[in-house]
Amino acid sequence: MKRIRIGLVGLLLLLMFVGVNVVGAASSIVYSVPIQGEIEPGLAAFIARGLALAERNDAVLLLEINTFGGRVDAATEIKDLLLKAKVPVIAFVSERAWSAGALIALSAPQVAMAPGSSIGAAEPRPMDEKTVSALRAEFEATAGRAGRDPRLAGAMVDADLVIEDLVEKGKILTLSAEKAVEWGMADLLATSRHEVLSHFGYDNYELVSLAPHWAERIARLLTNSTISSLLLTLGFLGLVFEITTPGWGVPGTGGLLALVLFFGGRYVSGLAGFEEIGLFVLGIVLLALEVFVIPGFGLAGILGLIAVIVSVVLVFGNVQAALISLFIALSVSILAFILLWKRIKKTAFWQRLVLSHVESTDEGYRAPADLGQLLGHQGVTLTPLRPAGTVVIDQTRYDVVSEGVFIPQNSLVEVVLLEGTRIVVREISKE
Repeated sequence: MKRIRIGLVGLLLLLMFVGVNVVGAASSIVYSVPIQGEIEPGLAAFIARGLALAERNDAVLLLEINTFGGRVDAATEIKDLLLKAKVPVIAFVSERAWSAGALIALSAPQVAMAPGSSIGAAEPRPMDEKTVSALRAEFEATAGRAGRDPRLAGAMVDADLVIEDLVEKGKILTLSAEKAVEWGMADLLATSRHEVLSHFGYDNYELVSLAPHWAERIARLLTNSTISSLLLTLGFLGLVFEITTPGWGVPGTGGLLALVLFFGGRYVSGLAGFEEIGLFVLGIVLLALEVFVIPGFGLAGILGLIAVIVSVVLVFGNVQAALISLFIALSVSILAFILLWKRIKKTAFWQRLVLSHVESTDEGYRAPADLGQLLGHQGVTLTPLRPAGTVVIDQTRYDVVSEGVFIPQNSLVEVVLLEGTRIVVREISKE
């Protein structure tokens, strides 16, 4: 009887242990991360935080995608994060995953799509051969790592690829949810995230919906391509308006604030460090030295312009986007400079840059008369020449100098040399 009791207790403990493990295995934490709006660098920081939380808690990362696309460099950064993930990653396309969003979706080992959703349309801008080739290779390699057809991924980028019964030459591939499942670019059709998670074996789970915190929201806003160009333009405009007003005022303060927001958003999102910000400040200092301290426009001004341009390119992380934003900012600033030209010419700032003093006839200035006809003419000294003095030539008084000798008053002299307005005379011997 004692052995039977011990056996029953042991069996009960064993069942409890197995039950705990079964429940523990079936219960999972799922972090849901929304990917909505424009793909930009601030989103990459948000995805990185969600992935870090999932790895820390041995959880599942569920990406809920609905985007028209955005910056390829930001999507590539997110793709690299997902490919290195040490936890299960599932992408659920609820509406669309176009352009850069398609690259993110294809980075996930499992992809689910809602009925009526679509994926693809990743034609790059600009459509030069180099850009198309690079992005096509990125899509093909990403699809291949997940066991999907690289040709279909490449056709989302390159219009020259032809896939029979699917896409013809000159067209970019965009797949509906049904076609994506049929051709193996997605694993299933699902109407909800619960259906998605259940399909992949997560029936018992705790769902944690992540949202960007305030710093990430600000970073996403400030790194948006449109907002970035606007901030850069406002920064330059503020400095242009500031030079038209005496002292330091609202335009300069607003311009500096715009530049602080421009660089601050990129610093928070990890795109810019103190090196890039320091380079920009150095460029501004060099330009200020060129304007206020060093006359002309030389080495300091050239180095200042180079430092400003390089710093902006570095913080953008994309040469094309940086040059477009710089072009917009400089164009608007130059236009404002032209419109404010009359006002700028009257400012103390402009007076330091150029010599604006004009000796006009209205101010009583007169150009010297042409003295060329006096050479060889004779006259009489009104005053002694020691060696300078005054003579009368053709009934006109002139200030003259002798050749270094003393000439008395009322002496007959002859003009022997003209050097600009300098008249040199020589005494004529009475003989």
